[in-house]
Amino acid sequence: MKRQTLRTLLAITFAFCLTMPLSAIAQAWPAKQPIKLIAVFPPGGSVDQVARLLAQPLSQLLGQSVIVENKGGASGTIGAAAVAAAPADGYTFAVVFDTHGVNASLIPNLPFDAKKDLPPVILIGTAPMVLATPAASEFKSFADVVAAAKKKEGVSFGSIGSGSLGHLAMALLGKNSSLTFQHIPYRGGGPLMNDAVAGHVPLSMASVFVTKPHIDSKRLRPLVVTSSKRSPDLPDVPTLAESGFAGFEAPAWWAVLAPAKTPPDILKRMNEEINKALQQADLAKRLDAQGIHVVGGSAESARVFIDNQMDIWSKVVKDNNIKAD
Repeated sequence: MKRQTLRTLLAITFAFCLTMPLSAIAQAWPAKQPIKLIAVFPPGGSVDQVARLLAQPLSQLLGQSVIVENKGGASGTIGAAAVAAAPADGYTFAVVFDTHGVNASLIPNLPFDAKKDLPPVILIGTAPMVLATPAASEFKSFADVVAAAKKKEGVSFGSIGSGSLGHLAMALLGKNSSLTFQHIPYRGGGPLMNDAVAGHVPLSMASVFVTKPHIDSKRLRPLVVTSSKRSPDLPDVPTLAESGFAGFEAPAWWAVLAPAKTPPDILKRMNEEINKALQQADLAKRLDAQGIHVVGGSAESARVFIDNQMDIWSKVVKDNNIKAD
């Protein structure tokens, strides 16, 4: 009996020792060091801007510096891989774009499992994408684009990168409607907008967030949006569904992810504090001004949404034999 009791006590002590380090990490967080938000696209694009808008209020709420670090490239996978490989101690998170829901089905041999290695912390928000053209362009409406895309030479368009949702949306639109679109990939929203405004690319497909400032300044003309309903920020711009492509929908979205095995208490706290930040009037107003509908909510609801996006676009990639450039 004494031997059995001793074994039980030893087992309990061993289990306590195993859990104690994680508990200690969670209790000390985030006092140890600044928190890094890895924006998985270069400066100037929507991911970078969302991360920087979030960093200041989050720093105030957590009582710790929150630093934005850009790790762009390969449609967001370089930054995502860096976060997946980072210590699971609550000091490194990824701010990702909708490309995260596409990359797993489009890019072979990713160094991480998109569903298992980067659990969602929160879905920040969603927005329509908008197809836009330079103000001096010959395209006055989406019907003009369709007419040009029916010709042999087709029409060129730029997106934030190969395999981006904008790329896939246009590829799907072209294949299903016998339209010819030539893709020009850019390394993020900033470089894309620079060329679009300068007239170096005839069409740009990007989020309302990154495009709207150039629409407001009259340097770009919006032609159509990819949401199922018109955007409140662009009420005069028709949807693709209205423009003869029934059922077409491809929303942009932004989320915060963490390395796998990050302590649950830290994930819960980070989710709570980001939700508080998103509820602040100033941040909500600034995101809304850029066309983002704030979502927030639980980590589980974010996981369901992102997993669904992965499933949807995986089927599109397969059914349409879409390849990364």
